[in-house]
Amino acid sequence: MLIPATLTERCCEVLDRPHPADLPTLKPRERESHKGTYGRALVIGGSLGMAGAVGLAGMATIRAGAGLVRLGVPTSIVATVASYEPAYMTAPLTEDSEGRLAAAAADSIVELATDVTALAVGPGLSRSGGLDALVARLFADIRLPTVFDADALNALAVDPKQLASHAGPRILTPHPGEFQRLLGGKKVDGRAAQEAAARELAVRCQCVVVLKGHRTFVTDGRRDYTNTTGNPGMATGGTGDVLTGITTGLLCQGLAPLDAAQLAVYVHGLAGDLAAAELGEPSLSAVDVVRYLPPALRSVVA
Repeated sequence: MLIPATLTERCCEVLDRPHPADLPTLKPRERESHKGTYGRALVIGGSLGMAGAVGLAGMATIRAGAGLVRLGVPTSIVATVASYEPAYMTAPLTEDSEGRLAAAAADSIVELATDVTALAVGPGLSRSGGLDALVARLFADIRLPTVFDADALNALAVDPKQLASHAGPRILTPHPGEFQRLLGGKKVDGRAAQEAAARELAVRCQCVVVLKGHRTFVTDGRRDYTNTTGNPGMATGGTGDVLTGITTGLLCQGLAPLDAAQLAVYVHGLAGDLAAAELGEPSLSAVDVVRYLPPALRSVVA
């Protein structure tokens, strides 16, 4: 994947915007360090026809700074996913007849998770009864910080009561439709009401909620953050998968869940703004957001 060699004057103007005073930062890297210093990520997702989603999440996890990244995907798409990026590893997992992860893959995922720092579950996952069972088990049993996104959220929404029972830190990243399903189908109108519902869900489930959209809202029920970066060009397939990867990469580097989520949405939007400044909003793609992550992330290193 090509990375911008130089930044244009327009990009520099984007980077010169004032940063939120309470924005978390990344520490400069120690001279004496190695890939293990910056964490190991495991990204679970993908299905036949949606290999790109988990690939984007994996690429973003690398660009966000994780030391090692492995993608657990259905066996039939391993070669496709591996072809996107040579810097991550892949692990073939048991699939069903439709090229989706099978419930039986849960044991392998738990085993893969024994030596990782943070997980992500959901990009390109698709839907099935077996996946509902798999996601429910991972949500309940995995003790590591885990980001749940996309169809993993839809799987959890089958029984919203399970959201209150889990073994470790959880970050939920719903768009408005997924958020409504997590609330049991309850429609919440108006920004203030949506934010209040996100806070209530975060408190009830003891998790961080990232309500995506214009001015993405991040809360753990006690502290809130409203993002100021991003643009309409990011309203395109795959950008949510990129956000999942960024969040996971930051968790791998030791950021607390709320800090990782807050910094991730800021950097994600900033990368999108840099890409839009160079390319324009109509042509923006999720790949462009990944391409502009390096200068965006560099701007938040303390």
